Amino acid sequence: MTQDNQTTKVITGKVRLSFIALLAPSSIDGGDEKFSAVLMIPKDDKNTIKMVKAGVDAAKENGKSKKWGGKIPPSLDLPLHDGDTEKDLEKYPEFADHYYINAKSTTKPEVVKPIGKGADGKMKFQEITDSTEIYSGCYARVSLNFYPFDKKGNKGVAAGLNSVVKVQDGEFLGGRSSAQDDFANVEFDDYEDDDFMN
Repeated sequence: MTQDNQTTKVITGKVRLSFIALLAPSSIDGGDEKFSAVLMIPKDDKNTIKMVKAGVDAAKENGKSKKWGGKIPPSLDLPLHDGDTEKDLEKYPEFADHYYINAKSTTKPEVVKPIGKGADGKMKFQEITDSTEIYSGCYARVSLNFYPFDKKGNKGVAAGLNSVVKVQDGEFLGGRSSAQDDFANVEFDDYEDDDFMN
């Protein structure tokens, strides 16, 4: 996979999704409703990290000419964060050994899963509309667009969310547990009568 240094569009490798609002928008602290997801990138995924940094650099150049008066400000709010140093790992242990990006969009991103190749040899996709299929903890590849911003004196580069392709299930994040785990060791003697389920 190649990445032109002048482009701000990046397609990630396999990342883990967290804090998602992909099928319906969500508001944070009373702000505008947006579709969003946190993308957790393994630190050993050098290719995705390289492409993200190139996309951010391209967005900085766009900002220099279009937003920031011909200069790249010395202090910018950037989208790539280090989970080992910027997250409370006692509360969020899954962020260890990962970088992460907060990606957002005001319009609904395409959220799909691959269903095999068509007659033309190209991969076909099916839309995901069920929240049990796309959730915090599953894995995906994500199309991002990095862009510069200047809002109320706060300058930086943000990650826009284009589309999401789910590629693998994973353990739920956010404290959700399964009924199997919760009740595996609970006695249900009263319900062993064959007539109970009839």
